[in-house]
Amino acid sequence: MAASGQVAAPPRGRQVRNPLSLRRVETAVSRSAAGFGIAFLAQTAPAILSQLHNTHLAWNIVFIGGLLASMLVMLVASIVRRRVRVASTTFAMIYLVALVSWPFAVLDPGATTTGSFWLYGIMTVATSMAAIGLEVRWAAVYLIIVPLVYAVVRLTPWGGDVGPSRAALDSVFALILGGVITIIFTMLRQAAAQVDRAQRTALERYSHAVRQHAIEAERVQVDAIVHDSVLTTLLSAARAETPEAKEVAATMAGNAIGHLREAVAVAPDTDAMVPAGVLAGRISEAAATMSQPFEVRSDDIGRISLPIPAAEALYSAAVQGMVNSLQHAGAGVERWVALSGEKEGGIRVEVGDRGRGFDPAIVPTERLGVRVSIVERMSSAGGHAEIHSAPGAGTTVALHWPDERSPEVPAFEPVAIGGEQP
Repeated sequence: MAASGQVAAPPRGRQVRNPLSLRRVETAVSRSAAGFGIAFLAQTAPAILSQLHNTHLAWNIVFIGGLLASMLVMLVASIVRRRVRVASTTFAMIYLVALVSWPFAVLDPGATTTGSFWLYGIMTVATSMAAIGLEVRWAAVYLIIVPLVYAVVRLTPWGGDVGPSRAALDSVFALILGGVITIIFTMLRQAAAQVDRAQRTALERYSHAVRQHAIEAERVQVDAIVHDSVLTTLLSAARAETPEAKEVAATMAGNAIGHLREAVAVAPDTDAMVPAGVLAGRISEAAATMSQPFEVRSDDIGRISLPIPAAEALYSAAVQGMVNSLQHAGAGVERWVALSGEKEGGIRVEVGDRGRGFDPAIVPTERLGVRVSIVERMSSAGGHAEIHSAPGAGTTVALHWPDERSPEVPAFEPVAIGGEQP
């Protein structure tokens, strides 16, 4: 039997592409900048070694070590997607201070080569890091200041005293290259931010449409009760002339009031019950259609029955959890679905995997699969959902019905593996 709102499993062998978002663009840009930065530092290594003897040892330790350390921190930050802007800004500031202090670091100005000193080789890396870590206006200021400082240093004996034309040529080249990179980064961020805004707007409209649909369904139910019970009762009362007819009208009025109270208290069709074993069978059938295997287990659910809306919500949320696992956990990982009974006739459905995992606190708003298809669906059916996950530690989606928590507990609170709040 097909379920209302059932989520279809993705076709076998087909990968679902994630939507463009500002977070994805930031990740791609930061990782690219870190990779190219390390490559530029490696390319500059011969120049560093050749000019090392003519600079103070303390300066070499502080600034060469600081640039290398901050670049490695930037690489790690881009991989774990934490503190990327702090790491990139740190590198940019260390570079600027190193450039300004270069004349004080040189031991013998007469031995300074007229060729570019090694800081010039990573100037583009520094402006790229500034574009990542700073706001657009401050990144633009940094882009102008760094080539200007370089030109001034090149005019001094400690910078090679190369003359205005050579200093201007090098500075303008660095300015143009850094400007192109800054513009590209800015345009990518703006485009991704616009996509994020469009996704948030679509989500708000979708949520509004869902609420309107629920209101309309409730109105149709109440209209039916009014037509079938209230109007009939009023007509019977108007025609009642004998004591027997008046007694029948009074009974009909009491029944109509009871129907209206039930319509306000519960959702449509909540009086129809379905055994939990039927729900387990449907979930098992859905798991068998997935492109990766799920182990389905059920314990202590033989005597449990639940309303049809609750069963439909549990089924659809469980299927969505399996679909999310296929999309994000990776191939070849252990996956399972477990059904178990809870106190006072409740039921718990757990969908889990030992895949990549994620941080539940930073789920993008465009992910309808978590926020709408799982969390809001369970909440509207009188249950609640818990998402337990952490990067590299797998994911567990726990669906509970009914919701036995106290009223002050939020409908959805992300929980990291180990019980710590992210």
